[in-house]
Amino acid sequence: MGSDSDAPVLVTGATGFLGTHLLDALLEVGSAPSLRVLTRRPAPDLEARGIEVVEGDLLEGPGLGAALAGVRRVFHLAGLVSRDPADTSRLQRVHVDGARRLAELARPAGVERVLLVSTSGTIAVSREPAPETDETAPVPIQRIGRWPYYRSKWLQERALLSAARGFEVVIVNPSLLLGPGDERLSSTGDVLRFLSGEVAVVPPGGLNFVDVRDAAATVAAAMRRGRSGHRYLVGGHNWSFADFFARLSEVSGSPAPRLRLPRGLYTAAALFTEEAARQIGREPAVDRVSREMAGDTWYFSSAKAERELGHRARDGRVTLLETVRWLAGRGLA
Repeated sequence: MGSDSDAPVLVTGATGFLGTHLLDALLEVGSAPSLRVLTRRPAPDLEARGIEVVEGDLLEGPGLGAALAGVRRVFHLAGLVSRDPADTSRLQRVHVDGARRLAELARPAGVERVLLVSTSGTIAVSREPAPETDETAPVPIQRIGRWPYYRSKWLQERALLSAARGFEVVIVNPSLLLGPGDERLSSTGDVLRFLSGEVAVVPPGGLNFVDVRDAAATVAAAMRRGRSGHRYLVGGHNWSFADFFARLSEVSGSPAPRLRLPRGLYTAAALFTEEAARQIGREPAVDRVSREMAGDTWYFSSAKAERELGHRARDGRVTLLETVRWLAGRGLA
Protein backbone atom coordinates (compact mmCIF):
# COMPACT_ATOMS: atom_id res chain seq x y z
CA MET A 1 0.00 0.00 0.00
CA GLY A 2 1.01 3.54 -0.57
CA SER A 3 1.99 6.08 2.07
CA ASP A 4 -0.54 8.76 1.22
CA SER A 5 -2.23 8.88 4.63
CA ASP A 6 -4.18 12.02 3.70
CA ALA A 7 -6.06 10.30 0.88
CA PRO A 8 -9.75 9.83 1.66
CA VAL A 9 -11.01 6.37 2.55
CA LEU A 10 -14.21 5.33 0.78
CA VAL A 11 -16.94 3.27 2.42
CA THR A 12 -19.82 1.85 0.38
CA GLY A 13 -22.86 0.57 2.26
CA ALA A 14 -22.07 2.98 5.08
CA THR A 15 -25.70 3.46 6.10
CA GLY A 16 -26.31 -0.27 6.68
CA PHE A 17 -26.10 -2.17 9.96
CA LEU A 18 -22.40 -2.99 9.78
CA GLY A 19 -21.56 0.18 7.86
CA THR A 20 -22.77 2.53 10.59
CA HIS A 21 -20.69 0.69 13.19
CA LEU A 22 -17.68 0.62 10.87
CA LEU A 23 -17.81 4.40 10.57
CA ASP A 24 -17.86 4.61 14.37
CA ALA A 25 -14.85 2.30 14.57
CA LEU A 26 -12.88 4.24 11.95
CA LEU A 27 -13.60 7.58 13.59
CA GLU A 28 -12.83 6.24 17.06
CA VAL A 29 -9.39 4.85 16.27
CA GLY A 30 -8.51 7.68 13.92
CA SER A 31 -7.43 5.26 11.23
CA ALA A 32 -9.21 7.25 8.53
CA PRO A 33 -8.31 10.96 8.63
CA SER A 34 -10.71 11.66 5.77
CA LEU A 35 -13.81 9.53 5.39
CA ARG A 36 -15.97 9.50 2.28
CA VAL A 37 -19.16 7.51 1.71
CA LEU A 38 -21.19 6.67 -1.38
CA THR A 39 -24.93 6.86 -0.71
CA ARG A 40 -28.01 6.83 -2.89
CA ARG A 41 -29.68 9.62 -0.94
CA PRO A 42 -28.64 12.65 1.14
CA ALA A 43 -27.08 11.86 4.53
CA PRO A 44 -26.92 15.11 6.52
CA ASP A 45 -26.28 13.20 9.75
CA LEU A 46 -23.03 11.86 8.29
CA GLU A 47 -22.00 15.26 6.96
CA ALA A 48 -22.56 16.69 10.45
CA ARG A 49 -19.88 14.27 11.68
CA GLY A 50 -17.36 15.57 9.15
CA ILE A 51 -17.83 12.70 6.68
CA GLU A 52 -17.86 13.56 2.98
CA VAL A 53 -21.00 12.29 1.25
CA VAL A 54 -21.08 11.52 -2.47
CA GLU A 55 -24.52 10.76 -3.81
CA GLY A 56 -24.66 8.10 -6.48
CA ASP A 57 -25.40 4.54 -7.44
CA LEU A 58 -22.96 1.63 -7.36
CA LEU A 59 -24.27 0.26 -10.64
CA GLU A 60 -24.81 3.26 -12.89
CA GLY A 61 -24.14 6.94 -13.28
CA PRO A 62 -21.09 9.03 -12.39
CA GLY A 63 -21.42 8.73 -8.61
CA LEU A 64 -19.07 5.81 -8.07
CA GLY A 65 -16.37 7.32 -10.25
CA ALA A 66 -16.61 10.60 -8.35
CA ALA A 67 -16.48 8.79 -5.01
CA LEU A 68 -13.29 6.94 -6.05
CA ALA A 69 -11.39 10.07 -7.08
CA GLY A 70 -8.20 10.34 -5.04
CA VAL A 71 -9.05 7.26 -2.95
CA ARG A 72 -6.45 4.62 -2.09
CA ARG A 73 -8.50 2.35 0.19
CA VAL A 74 -12.09 1.16 -0.23
CA PHE A 75 -14.32 -0.66 2.24
CA HIS A 76 -16.93 -2.33 0.04
CA LEU A 77 -19.99 -3.16 2.14
CA ALA A 78 -22.79 -2.21 -0.25
CA GLY A 79 -25.20 -5.06 -0.77
CA LEU A 80 -28.70 -6.45 -0.55
CA VAL A 81 -29.80 -8.86 2.18
CA SER A 82 -32.71 -11.04 1.11
CA ARG A 83 -33.82 -14.65 1.45
CA ASP A 84 -36.56 -14.23 -1.14
CA PRO A 85 -35.91 -16.29 -4.30
CA ALA A 86 -37.77 -13.58 -6.23
CA ASP A 87 -34.80 -11.29 -5.56
CA THR A 88 -32.32 -13.55 -7.35
CA SER A 89 -31.69 -11.15 -10.24
CA ARG A 90 -31.37 -8.14 -7.94
CA LEU A 91 -28.91 -9.98 -5.72
CA GLN A 92 -26.82 -10.96 -8.71
CA ARG A 93 -26.80 -7.44 -10.06
CA VAL A 94 -25.96 -5.69 -6.80
CA HIS A 95 -23.30 -8.13 -5.64
CA VAL A 96 -21.67 -9.49 -8.78
CA ASP A 97 -22.17 -6.67 -11.28
CA GLY A 98 -21.45 -4.15 -8.52
CA ALA A 99 -18.11 -5.82 -7.72
CA ARG A 100 -17.11 -5.85 -11.37
CA ARG A 101 -17.96 -2.19 -11.84
CA LEU A 102 -16.06 -1.25 -8.69
CA ALA A 103 -12.99 -3.10 -9.99
CA GLU A 104 -13.31 -1.51 -13.41
CA LEU A 105 -13.36 2.02 -11.99
CA ALA A 106 -10.89 1.38 -9.16
CA ARG A 107 -7.95 0.66 -11.44
CA PRO A 108 -7.82 4.01 -13.28
CA ALA A 109 -8.64 5.85 -10.05
CA GLY A 110 -5.43 4.56 -8.46
CA VAL A 111 -7.08 2.51 -5.70
CA GLU A 112 -4.50 0.32 -3.96
CA ARG A 113 -6.60 -1.85 -1.64
CA VAL A 114 -10.21 -3.01 -1.50
CA LEU A 115 -11.69 -4.73 1.52
CA LEU A 116 -14.80 -6.72 0.64
CA VAL A 117 -17.27 -7.67 3.35
CA SER A 118 -18.89 -10.93 2.33
CA THR A 119 -20.52 -13.51 4.61
CA SER A 120 -19.45 -16.65 6.42
CA GLY A 121 -22.24 -18.42 4.55
CA THR A 122 -20.10 -18.66 1.42
CA ILE A 123 -17.97 -21.31 3.09
CA ALA A 124 -19.13 -22.23 6.62
CA VAL A 125 -22.33 -24.24 6.26
CA SER A 126 -22.77 -27.98 6.57
CA ARG A 127 -25.33 -30.66 7.24
CA GLU A 128 -23.68 -31.75 10.48
CA PRO A 129 -21.90 -29.60 13.09
CA ALA A 130 -18.35 -28.68 12.03
CA PRO A 131 -17.07 -26.10 14.54
CA GLU A 132 -13.49 -26.30 13.28
CA THR A 133 -14.36 -25.22 9.73
CA ASP A 134 -11.90 -22.55 8.65
CA GLU A 135 -10.82 -20.59 5.59
CA THR A 136 -9.26 -23.65 3.97
CA ALA A 137 -12.57 -25.52 3.69
CA PRO A 138 -13.96 -26.12 0.19
CA VAL A 139 -16.88 -23.96 -0.88
CA PRO A 140 -20.07 -25.98 -0.22
CA ILE A 141 -21.51 -24.99 -3.59
CA GLN A 142 -24.23 -27.67 -3.57
CA ARG A 143 -25.63 -26.21 -0.36
CA ILE A 144 -25.27 -22.48 -0.97
CA GLY A 145 -26.41 -22.92 -4.56
CA ARG A 146 -29.94 -23.39 -3.19
CA TRP A 147 -30.00 -19.91 -1.66
CA PRO A 148 -29.64 -16.90 -4.00
CA TYR A 149 -28.16 -14.59 -1.38
CA TYR A 150 -25.22 -16.84 -0.49
CA ARG A 151 -24.67 -17.89 -4.09
CA SER A 152 -24.47 -14.25 -5.18
CA LYS A 153 -22.04 -13.39 -2.38
CA TRP A 154 -19.75 -16.26 -3.37
CA LEU A 155 -19.86 -15.09 -6.99
CA GLN A 156 -19.16 -11.56 -5.77
CA GLU A 157 -15.97 -12.74 -4.09
CA ARG A 158 -14.85 -14.52 -7.24
CA ALA A 159 -15.72 -11.55 -9.47
CA LEU A 160 -13.70 -9.08 -7.41
CA LEU A 161 -10.68 -11.36 -7.03
CA SER A 162 -10.58 -12.18 -10.74
CA ALA A 163 -10.95 -8.51 -11.74
CA ALA A 164 -8.32 -7.21 -9.32
CA ARG A 165 -5.54 -5.81 -11.48
CA GLY A 166 -3.20 -3.37 -9.80
CA PHE A 167 -4.90 -3.36 -6.40
CA GLU A 168 -5.07 -5.70 -3.40
CA VAL A 169 -8.21 -7.48 -2.20
CA VAL A 170 -8.93 -8.65 1.33
CA ILE A 171 -12.17 -10.48 2.14
CA VAL A 172 -13.87 -10.54 5.54
CA ASN A 173 -16.63 -13.11 6.12
CA PRO A 174 -18.68 -12.24 9.21
CA SER A 175 -21.43 -14.48 10.54
CA LEU A 176 -24.93 -13.36 11.59
CA LEU A 177 -24.62 -9.82 12.93
CA LEU A 178 -26.49 -9.00 16.14
CA GLY A 179 -26.42 -6.03 18.49
CA PRO A 180 -27.96 -2.56 18.58
CA GLY A 181 -28.65 -0.35 15.58
CA ASP A 182 -30.17 -2.62 12.93
CA GLU A 183 -32.58 -0.04 11.57
CA ARG A 184 -33.55 -2.16 8.55
CA LEU A 185 -33.86 -5.40 10.57
CA SER A 186 -31.57 -7.01 8.03
CA SER A 187 -29.98 -9.29 10.64
CA THR A 188 -32.05 -8.99 13.81
CA GLY A 189 -35.37 -9.85 12.17
CA ASP A 190 -35.05 -13.45 13.39
CA VAL A 191 -34.67 -12.24 16.98
CA LEU A 192 -37.78 -10.11 16.54
CA ARG A 193 -39.74 -13.12 15.27
CA PHE A 194 -38.70 -15.04 18.39
CA LEU A 195 -39.80 -12.18 20.65
CA SER A 196 -43.11 -11.99 18.80
CA GLY A 197 -43.81 -15.67 19.44
CA GLU A 198 -43.63 -16.63 15.77
CA VAL A 199 -41.06 -19.39 16.30
CA ALA A 200 -42.93 -22.54 17.30
CA VAL A 201 -40.32 -25.26 16.70
CA VAL A 202 -36.65 -25.58 17.63
CA PRO A 203 -34.79 -26.22 14.35
CA PRO A 204 -32.25 -29.07 14.33
CA GLY A 205 -29.35 -26.91 13.12
CA GLY A 206 -27.13 -24.29 14.69
CA LEU A 207 -25.70 -20.87 13.99
CA ASN A 208 -22.70 -18.66 14.56
CA PHE A 209 -23.32 -15.03 15.43
CA VAL A 210 -21.10 -12.08 16.22
CA ASP A 211 -21.66 -8.70 17.80
CA VAL A 212 -21.78 -6.09 15.04
CA ARG A 213 -19.42 -3.84 17.01
CA ASP A 214 -16.80 -6.59 17.26
CA ALA A 215 -17.16 -7.32 13.55
CA ALA A 216 -16.76 -3.62 12.70
CA ALA A 217 -13.55 -3.36 14.71
CA THR A 218 -12.15 -6.41 12.93
CA VAL A 219 -13.14 -5.11 9.49
CA ALA A 220 -11.24 -1.89 10.28
CA ALA A 221 -8.22 -3.93 11.39
CA ALA A 222 -8.37 -6.08 8.26
CA MET A 223 -7.79 -3.05 6.06
CA ARG A 224 -4.55 -2.39 7.92
CA ARG A 225 -3.36 -5.92 8.64
CA GLY A 226 -5.18 -8.36 6.37
CA ARG A 227 -3.17 -10.24 3.76
CA SER A 228 -4.05 -9.60 0.14
CA GLY A 229 -5.90 -12.46 -1.50
CA HIS A 230 -6.93 -13.92 1.86
CA ARG A 231 -10.30 -14.33 3.51
CA TYR A 232 -11.03 -14.04 7.23
CA LEU A 233 -13.96 -15.74 8.94
CA VAL A 234 -15.22 -13.43 11.68
CA GLY A 235 -17.64 -14.88 14.21
CA GLY A 236 -18.43 -15.12 17.87
CA HIS A 237 -20.29 -18.17 19.12
CA ASN A 238 -21.30 -21.55 17.71
CA TRP A 239 -24.65 -22.33 19.32
CA SER A 240 -27.33 -24.84 18.46
CA PHE A 241 -30.72 -23.23 17.91
CA ALA A 242 -31.84 -24.87 21.16
CA ASP A 243 -29.04 -23.08 23.05
CA PHE A 244 -29.61 -19.84 21.15
CA PHE A 245 -33.33 -19.76 21.96
CA ALA A 246 -32.75 -20.75 25.59
CA ARG A 247 -30.30 -17.89 26.13
CA LEU A 248 -32.48 -15.47 24.21
CA SER A 249 -35.33 -16.48 26.50
CA GLU A 250 -33.15 -15.83 29.56
CA VAL A 251 -32.30 -12.26 28.58
CA SER A 252 -35.72 -11.33 27.18
CA GLY A 253 -38.21 -13.17 29.37
CA SER A 254 -39.96 -14.48 26.26
CA PRO A 255 -40.66 -18.23 26.36
CA ALA A 256 -38.55 -20.43 24.14
CA PRO A 257 -40.24 -22.99 21.89
CA ARG A 258 -40.15 -26.49 23.35
CA LEU A 259 -41.06 -28.65 20.38
CA ARG A 260 -38.00 -30.34 18.91
CA LEU A 261 -38.12 -32.54 15.85
CA PRO A 262 -35.48 -34.64 14.12
CA ARG A 263 -34.36 -33.26 10.78
CA GLY A 264 -36.66 -35.42 8.66
CA LEU A 265 -39.78 -34.58 10.65
CA TYR A 266 -38.74 -30.92 10.88
CA THR A 267 -38.58 -30.66 7.10
CA ALA A 268 -41.93 -32.42 6.65
CA ALA A 269 -43.61 -30.28 9.32
CA ALA A 270 -42.24 -27.11 7.75
CA LEU A 271 -43.68 -28.01 4.35
CA PHE A 272 -47.03 -28.89 5.92
CA THR A 273 -47.15 -25.62 7.87
CA GLU A 274 -46.30 -23.60 4.78
CA GLU A 275 -49.03 -25.25 2.72
CA ALA A 276 -51.60 -24.96 5.51
CA ALA A 277 -50.93 -21.23 5.88
CA ARG A 278 -51.37 -20.65 2.18
CA GLN A 279 -54.59 -22.64 2.11
CA ILE A 280 -56.17 -20.11 4.46
CA GLY A 281 -54.74 -17.15 2.56
CA ARG A 282 -51.82 -16.30 4.84
CA GLU A 283 -48.10 -16.14 4.40
CA PRO A 284 -46.15 -18.51 6.67
CA ALA A 285 -44.66 -16.80 9.73
CA VAL A 286 -41.25 -18.18 8.72
CA ASP A 287 -40.39 -18.41 5.03
CA ARG A 288 -39.26 -21.62 3.34
CA VAL A 289 -35.64 -20.53 2.79
CA SER A 290 -35.22 -19.55 6.45
CA ARG A 291 -36.54 -22.95 7.53
CA GLU A 292 -34.18 -24.74 5.17
CA MET A 293 -31.22 -22.75 6.47
CA ALA A 294 -32.16 -23.46 10.08
CA GLY A 295 -31.83 -27.18 9.39
CA ASP A 296 -28.11 -26.76 8.65
CA THR A 297 -25.23 -25.78 10.91
CA TRP A 298 -23.23 -22.59 10.32
CA TYR A 299 -20.34 -23.22 12.71
CA PHE A 300 -16.72 -22.24 12.16
CA SER A 301 -13.49 -21.15 13.80
CA SER A 302 -12.34 -17.51 13.86
CA ALA A 303 -8.79 -18.47 14.86
CA LYS A 304 -7.20 -16.88 11.80
CA ALA A 305 -8.93 -13.53 12.39
CA GLU A 306 -8.02 -13.70 16.07
CA ARG A 307 -4.39 -14.45 15.29
CA GLU A 308 -3.80 -12.02 12.43
CA LEU A 309 -6.35 -9.25 12.99
CA GLY A 310 -6.79 -9.26 16.75
CA HIS A 311 -10.46 -10.22 16.52
CA ARG A 312 -12.21 -10.65 19.86
CA ALA A 313 -15.85 -11.57 20.47
CA ARG A 314 -17.69 -10.39 23.56
CA ASP A 315 -19.99 -12.55 25.68
CA GLY A 316 -22.87 -13.70 23.48
CA ARG A 317 -25.43 -13.12 26.22
CA VAL A 318 -24.43 -9.47 26.39
CA THR A 319 -24.96 -9.17 22.63
CA LEU A 320 -28.39 -10.82 22.89
CA LEU A 321 -29.40 -8.60 25.80
CA GLU A 322 -28.40 -5.40 24.01
CA THR A 323 -30.13 -6.57 20.82
CA VAL A 324 -33.36 -7.12 22.74
CA ARG A 325 -33.05 -3.79 24.56
CA TRP A 326 -32.50 -1.94 21.29
CA LEU A 327 -35.53 -3.57 19.66
CA ALA A 328 -37.64 -2.80 22.72
CA GLY A 329 -36.43 0.79 22.75
CA ARG A 330 -37.70 1.19 19.19
CA GLY A 331 -41.07 -0.24 20.15
CA LEU A 332 -40.44 -3.31 17.99
CA ALA A 333 -40.30 -5.95 20.72
